[in-house]
Formats: sequence, C-alpha cells, structure tokens
Amino acid sequence: QVQLVESGGGLVQAGGSLRLSCEASEGTFSAYTVAWFRQAPGGDRDFVAALRPTNSNGYYADSAKGRFTISRDRAKSTLYLQMNSLKPEDTALYYCAAGRAITSTLRLGRSYNYWGQGTQVTVSS
Repeated sequence: QVQLVESGGGLVQAGGSLRLSCEASEGTFSAYTVAWFRQAPGGDRDFVAALRPTNSNGYYADSAKGRFTISRDRAKSTLYLQMNSLKPEDTALYYCAAGRAITSTLRLGRSYNYWGQGTQVTVSS
C-alpha cells in the first residue's frame, strides 16, 4: 500500500514562490510514475507535472511550463514541486499521486491509484 503525504502549501502573493513536498512510502519512486494534480473550487482535478520511474525529465502542463519544476529525492522518498512566479489562477488544492502511468497516460487522473490528502495553495493578487 502506497501512502502519500503532502505539505508546503500556504498563502503567497502573486509573483511569489512555494515548494510543495510529498512524502511517499519507501519504494514508490522505483515502481510508479508520480505526479502533481490540482483542483480549484468548482473545477476538475487537473494535471500539473509528472515524473516516470526511470526518467528524471519532468512532464508538465502548459500552465506549469517555465514556472514549475518537479523533482524527487530518492533517499528521502520525497517528491517536490517548486512553484515560481505564482499567479492567482494557481490557487487550488494540490495533490500528489502515484500509479503505473505511461508516457501517453500520465496526464490522466485515472492512471493513478494512490493519492494524498492535498495541500492548499492560495495566491493573492
């Protein structure tokens, strides 16, 4: 059973930065694709970024390219999302996810079996 625990959310002004963390069960990164999704109030759960198990190159939503960076520390079993140049439209509940997604499916929420509880990010204008 994979367990995922997010942290690092908060309130930040537009243009600011935050780093989200997701502590994962041991072995998660070697077995699963890991990803960040977000859900704004009244909206769908949208893909933000992902990492495949054997590839350190991140996959990003267009809205995240150039501003967000996904990374992992295998020794700490922790996934990160560094978010820079934040905008009010980045306000959402951010979720960490793990699953056997492949390149063609990693942007789909249904490709992930395991989810964290979410961490709130609020960007003020």
